[in-house]
Amino acid sequence: MADYQYIIVGGGVAGASAAAGIREYDQQGTVLLISNEPYLPYHRPPLTKDLWFGKKTLKQVFVEPETFFAEQRITLALGVEVTAVDANNHRLTDSGGVEYQYGKLLLATGGIPRRLDIPGENLDGVCYYRYLDDYQAIHGQTETGVSAVVIGGGFIGSEIAAALANSQAIVTMIYPEPTLCSRVFPAEMGNALQEQYRRCGMTMLKEDMPTAIQRHDGQFVTRTRSGRQIVSDLLLVGVGITPAIELAQHAGLAIDNGIVVDTYLRTSHPDIYAAGDNANFPYTALGQRTRVEHWDNAVNQGKYAGRNMAGAEMAYDYMPYFFSDLFKLSYEAVGEVHARLETFADWQQVNEKGVIYYLRDGKVRGVMMCNIWNQVDAARALIQSGRTWSKEQLRGAIGKPATGQQAA
Repeated sequence: MADYQYIIVGGGVAGASAAAGIREYDQQGTVLLISNEPYLPYHRPPLTKDLWFGKKTLKQVFVEPETFFAEQRITLALGVEVTAVDANNHRLTDSGGVEYQYGKLLLATGGIPRRLDIPGENLDGVCYYRYLDDYQAIHGQTETGVSAVVIGGGFIGSEIAAALANSQAIVTMIYPEPTLCSRVFPAEMGNALQEQYRRCGMTMLKEDMPTAIQRHDGQFVTRTRSGRQIVSDLLLVGVGITPAIELAQHAGLAIDNGIVVDTYLRTSHPDIYAAGDNANFPYTALGQRTRVEHWDNAVNQGKYAGRNMAGAEMAYDYMPYFFSDLFKLSYEAVGEVHARLETFADWQQVNEKGVIYYLRDGKVRGVMMCNIWNQVDAARALIQSGRTWSKEQLRGAIGKPATGQQAA
């Protein structure tokens, strides 16, 4: 039986950051990182952004080169699926029956793509877009004139649709909401973005849903609730993820919209931690528990978890931000950014450049900066102030945008 002081299950940025965090406080303890993917840990945002727009090469999406893990004496087990956690005996078992002993364990298992519940949802070639394998498969099939159906109008659906259109594919989007990214954008902004997608040549089937998928003569045939029938060469689904909690459930850990952790990212078992898309944590600045499915949270939460596994005892009070690029609209956002809140938009150019404030009872809960950079810290300060703001006071509250580039 292999014995390690620290075992990390999950090969994304949370897992890689945790390994680095451990080494900040413990240079000698044995570390094993297990990933069910065959690749070194990689950044996920470029799969729908920079790789498609030529801003990054495939080699540049990896968090660290293989030499980093060797130099830091971090053992990698790639392409290995962990199937069971025995919390009482501090053991893991993989799909090959191999057992591992651990002192401290991190579950950085991320999320699993939500699947459609319709006939044909699992046909060969239907792509639930999330992984590096998906990018390589779809990008390899994309050329001018290829037709693609994208199901889902949230972040992933909108981003991959823009990437496909940039590659000269003929894109049809299907989504049940009245506007794109309706969970986050105010309706007026969602409508403006929708029109921009139409101007870029996309067909937008809003307030519609797929009811069945078939294959015919090598193509996909998607039928919708409204009676439409769309034929395409490619079919991609981006309807969100669910937290990967199966191992945590098997271990008897507390579950509530993810794996429940405390401010130190410990689960209900003191020697097991969780970080990233799967962790339900106390968001100090907002005064509530939440689960954040974004890159910056995974990077920082993983780092804190690794440090704490090695004895640092650092409370995770960081405020993660997130970002996206949707044709001409690029934005950074922080806090509780949800359209159910009251919103106030301080535009320099309507629906193109400005700041959207998300408020509850006059207090700023979240801020989105559209085509304005280097203002995330200012937005964090507004949220952390806890004070009540009038709309007039918020006008220009972030200040004039500083010249800069979006964080990578």
